Amino acid sequence: MKSRLKDPKMDELFLAIMSLETLEECYSFFDDLCTVSELKAMEQRYQVAKMLNKGCVYSEIAAETGASSATISRVNRSLLYGSDGYKIALSRLEE
Repeated sequence: MKSRLKDPKMDELFLAIMSLETLEECYSFFDDLCTVSELKAMEQRYQVAKMLNKGCVYSEIAAETGASSATISRVNRSLLYGSDGYKIALSRLEE
């Protein structure tokens, strides 16, 4: 896979994330790494992806998540034309 983000320092960050073993460790790491706003934005995009993946319409997603139509559209583009990151995570968590 070719990614715009790929570089050794990003690899190191992702390896650090992959080393986390519990939900509590994830909370601790991301609490230190990100602002509350950054985490809430990521959480919102993930919820939007879940709802789009289930076939929900934009108006329903906006009402449920508070996401703007621009955010919903961006997540939808990622689901349709992105690197399949959402799809991988969503399918693994559905199992």
